[in-house]
Amino acid sequence: MYYQQNPLDDARQFFSRKSVLNKLIVINLAVFVIVNIISLFLWLFKIGTNVEGQAGTSIIINFLAVPADLESLLLRPWTIFTYMILQENFLHLFFNMMVLYFGGRIFLEYLDERKLLNTYILGGLVGAGFYIAAFNIFPVFSDDLQYSVALGSSASVLAILIAAATYVPEYSVVLLFFGRVKLKYLALVIILIDLLSISKGNAGGHIAHLGGAFWGYLFISQMKHGRNLALNFRWLKFRKKFKVYNSSKNKTKSDPLAAKGRPMSDEDYNAMKNQHQQKIDKILEKISKSGYSSLSKEEKELLFSSSNKK
Repeated sequence: MYYQQNPLDDARQFFSRKSVLNKLIVINLAVFVIVNIISLFLWLFKIGTNVEGQAGTSIIINFLAVPADLESLLLRPWTIFTYMILQENFLHLFFNMMVLYFGGRIFLEYLDERKLLNTYILGGLVGAGFYIAAFNIFPVFSDDLQYSVALGSSASVLAILIAAATYVPEYSVVLLFFGRVKLKYLALVIILIDLLSISKGNAGGHIAHLGGAFWGYLFISQMKHGRNLALNFRWLKFRKKFKVYNSSKNKTKSDPLAAKGRPMSDEDYNAMKNQHQQKIDKILEKISKSGYSSLSKEEKELLFSSSNKK
C-alpha cells in the first residue's frame, strides 16, 4: 500500500523526476492553460463562440474534441488523439489529474512506463471508439449525433486505474470518509456509476469512460496470459525508469521462462508458465498485505523481470 505523508512534499518530489506519468500530467495542464487562453481571446473578439448546436464552445475546443459524426471525424481525424488531453473545465481537469496521479503511482509500482503510456493512449482510443460507435448505433442519440463532441482524459485515466485494479485487485487504498478500500471494489463502483449514469446526462462521456475501463481490463488480463497488446512507442524517447525494461537482453536469471527459453513441449512450457504466474501472484498478495518493502531481493527481481517479459 502506498502511504502519502506530506502531499506537497510528495508532489514536489514527483514533478522533480522525469517520468511518463508526470509528463502526461504536465501535458494535460499545459493544454488546459493554452486552450483556455486562446478561448478567452476568441470570446473577447466574438470569434466562433456560437458554433451551431454548441453555444459558448470556442473554435479551438471544437477543433480538438472528437466528434461522434463520422463525416466530421473524417475531416478531423487527429481528434481521436487530441481529445484525450483536452479539458475545458477546471474541476474536470483537477479530478482527472488526481485519478491519473494516484492510479499512475500504483500502476508504476508493478509495471513499467512503456505500459503506462500504452494504457493511456490506447485506453483513450478505445474510449473514443465506444463513444463514436454508441452514438452511431443507438437511435436515442440520433438527434445529437451531428453536433456531439467528446473531450477529456477520463477514458485514458480510467484505463490506467482499472488496469492497476486488474493487476493487483487486493491492493488497498485509503479514501476520505470510507477508510481502507480494496482497489477492485473501488474500480467496480466507478464502473457501475458510469454505467448507471449514461441516461442521466453526459452519455457520451460515460460511454467513453467505459471504453477506457474495458481496455484497461483487457490489456492486463491478456498480459497475464502471455499476450502483449502494447504498441511500440519508443520513438517518443521517454526515459525508462529501470534498465531492466530497455530490451529483452536485460532479462534477469530470476525469470525461469527467459532463462530456459521455449525448446520444450507445449505442456511443459504451459506448466512452467503457470508455476511462474503462481509465484508472481504470491508476491503481489504479499505486497498488498505487507507493502513493497517486505519483498526480498529475489522477489523484487522476479517481479521486475516478469513485468518486462509481459
